[in-house]
Amino acid sequence: MHGGDVRANIALTVGGAGANTAAWLAHSGVETVLVARVGDDVAGRRASEELTTAGVRCAFTIDPAAATCCVVVLVDDEGQRSMLPDRGAMKNLAPADLDLALLRDARHLHLAGYVLLDASSREAGLAMLAAARDAGLTTSVDPQAAALITDPAAFMEEVAGVDVLLPNLDELAALTGSRDPASAAGLLDTVGAVAVTTGPAGASWVDRDGIVSVPAAPGECVDSTGAGDAFDAGLLAARMAGKAPEDCLLAGVRLGALAVGQVGAQPVSRR
Repeated sequence: MHGGDVRANIALTVGGAGANTAAWLAHSGVETVLVARVGDDVAGRRASEELTTAGVRCAFTIDPAAATCCVVVLVDDEGQRSMLPDRGAMKNLAPADLDLALLRDARHLHLAGYVLLDASSREAGLAMLAAARDAGLTTSVDPQAAALITDPAAFMEEVAGVDVLLPNLDELAALTGSRDPASAAGLLDTVGAVAVTTGPAGASWVDRDGIVSVPAAPGECVDSTGAGDAFDAGLLAARMAGKAPEDCLLAGVRLGALAVGQVGAQPVSRR
């Protein structure tokens, strides 16, 4: 009620698109390093502690002038979320924040699309993708926010050469003009494959061999926050294990179902 009080249930949890995917990758048994920029504050220290406990190696740059990214997430009675983000220190992400020595032992680099969608961090994201390709790594990008894709052609130019693009239906529509997963075929001149999350319908994989779709995993939606990040982790873990596209999708929707069945965007159980 405007101007009044409304009772609510409030939880303080660690999150962030890249951090969520990293935590679910670690939960899946994948050795994972998270590169990020945080503030010299309680939030940054807590994120490092909790992610380390979850099995993620944190390669954080401490920003002396900005606070750690903070997001207010509003979840309705159906478990659907709306977000109010303050990117904080992540707006200042710089190419030098990626220690190139980390790439020597890595196989894959996954980039949260927020990095590319903010002009202040875009250079860092492009530099990190280029460094990964130069080092022989495969790459993936989740576009993250349809509303922020104001220039689809420019965004696709930025992700040119990425092995897997991971949009949801809204992001796919922003890039292709259509919510039909088959429309992702129009992006294959730029990226190697597209894995589209289709909400309650499941997910689809689109590449030069055609389209493969799987249904969603069963489960109750308590909080949809981070569902796409968990899907990314499941799919990427399976892909790095050499699984076929259908099995990769199934691994993704399973983790997505786990994510929406709990409050918060990261695994509740710690390895």
